[in-house]
Amino acid sequence: MDINKVFLKTFLNRFNGEAFTFEFWDGEEVLVGQGNPLFKVILHKPISKKDILTSTSLVFGEAYMNGDLEIEGDLILALNSILKSKDKFSTDFKGLTNIFGNSTSAKKQKEEVSYHYDLGNDFYSLWLDDTMSYSCAYFKNKEDSLYDAQMNKIHHLLKKLNLREGLSLLDIGCGWGGLLIEAAKKYKVKGLGITLSEEQYKKFKSRIKEEGLEEYLDVKLMDYRELEKSKLSFDRVVSVGMLEHVGRPNYDLFFKNVSKVLKKEGIFALHYISALTESEGDAWIKKYIFPGGVIPSLREIINLSADYNFYTTDVESLRLHYMKTLLHWYENFEKNKDIVREKFDERFVRMWTMYLLSCAACFYNGAIDLNQIVFTNGVNNELPLTRDYIYKD
Repeated sequence: MDINKVFLKTFLNRFNGEAFTFEFWDGEEVLVGQGNPLFKVILHKPISKKDILTSTSLVFGEAYMNGDLEIEGDLILALNSILKSKDKFSTDFKGLTNIFGNSTSAKKQKEEVSYHYDLGNDFYSLWLDDTMSYSCAYFKNKEDSLYDAQMNKIHHLLKKLNLREGLSLLDIGCGWGGLLIEAAKKYKVKGLGITLSEEQYKKFKSRIKEEGLEEYLDVKLMDYRELEKSKLSFDRVVSVGMLEHVGRPNYDLFFKNVSKVLKKEGIFALHYISALTESEGDAWIKKYIFPGGVIPSLREIINLSADYNFYTTDVESLRLHYMKTLLHWYENFEKNKDIVREKFDERFVRMWTMYLLSCAACFYNGAIDLNQIVFTNGVNNELPLTRDYIYKD
């Protein structure tokens, strides 16, 4: 009797989404769930009980990357169905100290950021839109293209910052600079972007010159931890998709540094992937996609902000907007797979496919969320009484 096969059959009974067929390495098939199967999972090589219990996502994610696991049918439908039961996955956090026990030092976090974001601007330009925005877009209209939605997101955030000419704006984790470029063009603010990515720094620097915005914008290779002693001061601070890289032990340090550079009554807009409860994260994502990445819960960030006298004025969820964003990225990635294959091997291509679609499924199922929070540094009685100013064109 194959103990691993017996255990896997029992494990599959945990899944209660749409029915699917599971084919084992010896050709045996079983029906998982009730009803007609909507897709088929084929496992070409055995997986041990120990590996499944150590990390379900890691062992099946690696099997997909290696071509040992295939899915016949609609891949996004299959992942949506399987990840409805993500709470049934197993993770031995103590047994995976190489993944979950990483340092949160400045040096280590720079390495982790470089691992993901320095894959090359030419790679990201294949599937991002022309704004080079690598964060959740905002789909105001059904017919919005990815570019339209990313521009919507940028202007949505800029409105939340209540900008006007002459104000100063810091973007922590500025990426390729799309938000600051729009802020300078529309509101004539003085902006500084900081990033740990060499590739992003070089691209943003060249974009500033191309746009003729040297009078308004600058970018620095700088860790957020350096802000406290920088003697810099800003009317507004924004951070988009960066908090996920800070790590739970450093959330307090992050807020401390923001508070040191944000003027009294200043506005801080924080855009980040969130979770309903606190977790150490997913083993496969942390090993292969975002080393050191941790998703904060909404409640822990709101709670921590009060320690720095930050008043919460607005909270918005864009969960389904991120699902749509990821599907657009996947569509672009799929169109350019042959070019990607010229730069990376097939394992990387399968890894990136699984990353984009599994994240889309996690947003769809509520395993993760996207929150935009607006804080003021102390009481600000000058903001409009209603939120209409955010939605007016």
